[in-house]
Amino acid sequence: MKILCIGEALIDMICTDKGKALSDGENFLKKPGGAPTNVAAAIAALGGEVELSAKVGIDPFGKHLIDVMQDFGVRTKHMLQDAHHFTTFAFVSLMENGERDFYFNRGADGQLTKEEVDAIDLADVSIVHFGSATGFLDGPLREAYVHLLQKAKAENCFISFDPNYRHLLFQNNKASFIKQSWNFLQQCDFFKVSDEEAMMLTDTLTVQEAAEVFHLKTKAVFAITVGKEGTILGINNETHIVPSIAITPVDTTGAGDAFTGAVLYQLRDKTKASLSIDDWKKTIANGNKAGARTCEYLGAMEAFKHLSSDIFN
Repeated sequence: MKILCIGEALIDMICTDKGKALSDGENFLKKPGGAPTNVAAAIAALGGEVELSAKVGIDPFGKHLIDVMQDFGVRTKHMLQDAHHFTTFAFVSLMENGERDFYFNRGADGQLTKEEVDAIDLADVSIVHFGSATGFLDGPLREAYVHLLQKAKAENCFISFDPNYRHLLFQNNKASFIKQSWNFLQQCDFFKVSDEEAMMLTDTLTVQEAAEVFHLKTKAVFAITVGKEGTILGINNETHIVPSIAITPVDTTGAGDAFTGAVLYQLRDKTKASLSIDDWKKTIANGNKAGARTCEYLGAMEAFKHLSSDIFN
């Protein structure tokens, strides 16, 4: 059985001129990105069978994204190319004050339609992962995103969700993001959030309070990542701290996506009911290992080249 990821495939343009705003930067590093794209690559690197549903442009950058996914072994039948929209770009620079200068040039990723995802055959899909940072923005993708959730639920797929909040995309519409996230939180089987996302989504001041709200309002197993301390696992109205491993981080980009990919890879042939609390603890611990190992390399895709299921032993 395979895993299906849906959402954005895009190009990150990272300004390598330290401390400069985007308008002043002269040197940029091109990196394939998008959270669902990262998760799919991580699953494939670990040896899982995975498909990515996304839309890119008919341009060199769209071709590059498809080629990178194919090189990892991700199935790209549903990575569609749009003749009327350019591949989506995200430009990022880290300025002197530590703030990020960010510009999002949205293109093809938001044009994935309800009809296009409806054409996906879920007969051999065990897990559908919704991890898009752009799935709640206005446009066809938002309707497609919700439609695939309904379709996957109807076909008894295991539903995984990562809200992937990006402040710079939703700073003027946070309430809408929270409302849309709760639609998925209350229908999924597993979700992963950061500590900051957990408190934002539950309007609480501590991670412990957030976990209590999640227990009260959802039926899902959940993971709240808390950095080097590890991950809080929420299951059966209980919370458990699952520690991470000690590493010297080089770059944290893609660590959360590697964690999610590793968790889903381990769940691909299992049912939620068949897993004990100890099974879940082991699954989350292995996810922590994958996330930590990803931090030892510069760039998510480069890190995933070194990812294998051997780290679980």
